[in-house]
Amino acid sequence: MSEELKEWIKDIAIALVIGLILIQFIKPTIVKEHSMEPTLQENDYIFLSRQSYSLLGEPERGDIVVFHSDLKTVDGKEKALVKRVIGLPGDTISITGGIVYINGEALTEDYTRDGYTDTEMEEITVPEGELFCMGDNRQNSIDSRDGSVGCIPIDQVIGKAVLRLYPFDKITVF
Repeated sequence: MSEELKEWIKDIAIALVIGLILIQFIKPTIVKEHSMEPTLQENDYIFLSRQSYSLLGEPERGDIVVFHSDLKTVDGKEKALVKRVIGLPGDTISITGGIVYINGEALTEDYTRDGYTDTEMEEITVPEGELFCMGDNRQNSIDSRDGSVGCIPIDQVIGKAVLRLYPFDKITVF
């Protein structure tokens, strides 16, 4: 075997190993809905950290996450949702008069589209090992307020959004 061919094989093997490592830690995703506006727009290209919660700690209020849901796309595939973590395990959450309350205190939410949450919700407690998540566009978001989604088991989280790469004029580290 020639030296040049050996070098090619070595370079390809290195690229494959690097690619496999990246796939284990980072997942590129395209936003397909309007539920996270104004923070994320439809067709934004984001990178998820797949290992954030298994290696780097627990979810935090305000994290933007992508998770598996029981909802289906129009072609029958499982729908992954992009939402913001609002409630952590053990938190009590209620929504009254357009304001979200966490453990009895009003949550400051300057990231929401309209500045309020139009749903009324009696107090619930987030179960251990689960998260309460909502979209930033509260009037156009199917999220933990809806019985078809509910609280999200942490092991259903695909990853935490860490970077918006596209559009290039809105590159953001989350």
